[in-house]
Amino acid sequence: MNKMNFHTYVKAVGTGPKSNRDLSFKESEDMMRQILEQEAYPEEIAAFLTGWRLKPETITEFQGALAACDKASNFQKIENSIELGYPFDGKAKNPYLLPLIAKSLEKSDLRLAVYGDDIIPAKEGITLKQLHEAINFPRNLHYFDRASYSPAMHKLSEMRKRIGLRTGLNTIEKLPGISQSKYAVTGVFHKPYVKKYVGIFGERYKRLALIQGNEGTPELFGKGRLWIAENGEIEEFHVDPEKFDIHYEKSWERITPQESFKQLQAPSNEFKKLARLNAAIFLFIADKSSSIEKAYESLTDF
Repeated sequence: MNKMNFHTYVKAVGTGPKSNRDLSFKESEDMMRQILEQEAYPEEIAAFLTGWRLKPETITEFQGALAACDKASNFQKIENSIELGYPFDGKAKNPYLLPLIAKSLEKSDLRLAVYGDDIIPAKEGITLKQLHEAINFPRNLHYFDRASYSPAMHKLSEMRKRIGLRTGLNTIEKLPGISQSKYAVTGVFHKPYVKKYVGIFGERYKRLALIQGNEGTPELFGKGRLWIAENGEIEEFHVDPEKFDIHYEKSWERITPQESFKQLQAPSNEFKKLARLNAAIFLFIADKSSSIEKAYESLTDF
């Protein structure tokens, strides 16, 4: 389709409930391309992203936007991997389990792919980029920096900070597919998000998992649900750390980067067991085990 004037898209999402309309796949692809290439004025982009969030966004719109992001990205396939969708606004109250999960999986053949960048709104937590700069990641944990795999999206960071709110980009960026993994998992807060995420991302993976992870991450810290989408079907599982004799007390207060990294450098036994459980969940998602319980038993302490 021919490029449309970006103001047309602003009007589509910013004129109120009676006049707003959803964008088609092609319109959404063109909209996102113009944002990535910054062909529109910054004020127009900010107005669109705010209005789009309030309208709100549709699955078709997200799919079109993802198609534009794909065309502006540099892919690097990681064989035998699972893609982990962490939010780019970081973790604010609890340390990352990620490096310990990777350690727990070192003797398996499953590799982990994660993505990071400078902080974006709205949580103001500790980012994966900060974690990667502070800690040596195990060899089976592959970190991709957005400044390299998607320079155009990276360049939007400062504008997004000035907007100061969550936008549709927060959803799009969680699973960019750079590692071309067959399996993926990301965090959701509530069950209604499950079908939405499956609609947006499901066709990109053999198996897509959604988990009630800590602070929107794919890391399970307490009792929660796991959903796995495959071949158009969604199956729900319940996971309770106490059934694995894990009794970790998660924090409800903000922590500093120093406190977060210290817990990783000298983890408690309960924290290591929690990492082992999450490693087992990833093995189950990636078809490496017939159950989480069997996967957990197959992993040894580290």
